[in-house]
Amino acid sequence: MEQLQGWYNELVDHERLWVFEVFFVVLITLILASLARVILNYLMRHAHKTRNRWDDTLVEAGIPPLRCLIWLVGLCLAAQMAQSATQESVLDFADTVLRVGVVVLLTWFLVRLVKYGERNFLEPPDGKPADPTTVMAVGKLMRIAIVITSALVLLQSLGYSISGVLAFGGIGGIAVGFAAKDLLANFFGGLMIYMDRPFKVGDWVRSPDQNIEGTVEEIGLRLTRIRTFDKRPLYVPNQTFTQISVENPSRMFNRRIYETIGVRYEDGDKVAAIVADVKAMLESHDEIDASQTLIVNFNEFANSSLNFFVYTFTKTVNWVHFHSVKQDVLLKIMAIVEQHGAECAFPTRTLHIPDQLQMVSAEAAAEALPAAGEQR
Repeated sequence: MEQLQGWYNELVDHERLWVFEVFFVVLITLILASLARVILNYLMRHAHKTRNRWDDTLVEAGIPPLRCLIWLVGLCLAAQMAQSATQESVLDFADTVLRVGVVVLLTWFLVRLVKYGERNFLEPPDGKPADPTTVMAVGKLMRIAIVITSALVLLQSLGYSISGVLAFGGIGGIAVGFAAKDLLANFFGGLMIYMDRPFKVGDWVRSPDQNIEGTVEEIGLRLTRIRTFDKRPLYVPNQTFTQISVENPSRMFNRRIYETIGVRYEDGDKVAAIVADVKAMLESHDEIDASQTLIVNFNEFANSSLNFFVYTFTKTVNWVHFHSVKQDVLLKIMAIVEQHGAECAFPTRTLHIPDQLQMVSAEAAAEALPAAGEQR
């Protein structure tokens, strides 16, 4: 009994009681973390059942930071209790770690929230998705603003003066501006693309000023990535787009068919009927937009042909389907020419021989040569 009494006195000794307090705090932290996991999983399942995706976004963005926050607070509290009991200077960092950790976890949560928010705008469950270029631009700017604000808050929590940092940033910004003028030019070039929106992700663009043509894959803050038609990535600095002309064929309303067809000169009496039938065919074609300009006219006496031209627009803007429509139109034009007993012309030359000259066959020439030798 005396020995048990001695053990009890040691357990309730104030100098050693802090060990059990720390153990109790860690145990409570473990229980709260497990309970939070169960509750958050239940909230996630419940959020998936609703039609609103923003509750899913909020829960998905908050689960990992919240779990880490529970452990952070519990362990820092345990460290503070151990430090107050032992007076160990090694554990003085607990308060600073707690403040820094809270800011980092909050930043992590906000960045994840922006990320999942972009997904909601780009992949809505019902309705039309938002413009990818605008969503990506706003998302990048929001993430940059969150990170910069968090960095300033961290500096303030660590005892640094924000006003001094901002003053240094203003002076240093001038030097950085001169040293990185190309980088800044590309950055503001990217902002102009986001604001003016001459193209967006997925558009087919080309420039008559430079050898740039392909599909836009990504518009970054410094570079724009374009996938050329031979499947090679082309990285163009954003500054380039402020100095060149850019065509955006993806925003066409129609595609144009502009072809010249020639018939033989001996079919000149049939040209008017051919032109009329071709025009009627185009006006009734399902893939031709009759509301746009439609011209079929005889317009040229060429060297070897009588030419008429076809000027019309298709309803489709898809490049592959356009060529299929164009092929169908050209085949029908060729059929109309043949229906009238005419033929499409090709380069020919006519040789006119004077009446004094006579053409003889090769056999007659061979027979004439021995007779000429006998006369000699």
